[in-house]
Amino acid sequence: MTRYYFDLVDQDGVVVDEEGLEFSDMEGVEYEAARAMADAARESFHRPITPGESTIEVRDDLGPIMRVRFKVEIERLRSSKTATA
Repeated sequence: MTRYYFDLVDQDGVVVDEEGLEFSDMEGVEYEAARAMADAARESFHRPITPGESTIEVRDDLGPIMRVRFKVEIERLRSSKTATA
């Protein structure tokens, strides 16, 4: 089994995974990366919402192998003022 590390990169900086987890196949690594990204996205909504991108960068002892991204993009389609007649 290979040990993989799941580092979080966002507008606040980098959180390095120093422990990692062991997996025997890439499907397990992909699932864990997606789960970690979902957890990070959920946590980000406990702060004021700002546009930005968060990334889980997966690496093994040889270097990076995968990246999972979550992006918050806010596009205002009209002003918040109520139209008056």
